[in-house]
Amino acid sequence: MIPLNETLVRERLEKYLSRDSSGVRKKVLELFLNGEKFTTEEIFNHLRKEGFGVNYRGVSAMVGLMNTRLGILRIDVGGEHNLYSLKESHRKILKSVLERF
Repeated sequence: MIPLNETLVRERLEKYLSRDSSGVRKKVLELFLNGEKFTTEEIFNHLRKEGFGVNYRGVSAMVGLMNTRLGILRIDVGGEHNLYSLKESHRKILKSVLERF
């Protein structure tokens, strides 16, 4: 797999966040910036606790999109659920983009 260059990743993140009217996308990206691994269910529960009116399928679709379209997540398959985390190579880029949003 060919790694995405920094400019392309930055542009995709900025475009993705510019369409985030509720702030839910930013919140999920901030979770990943903390360096932890999360299941879809853990992300869903965190967002509900934060007061976002999300459903499980929507959260699953959002995380899937972050993985496929943005290319910033890694997936660890283990047990019954996938564990998603931010690729280390994208941490600095994500942090700088989030600071501006």
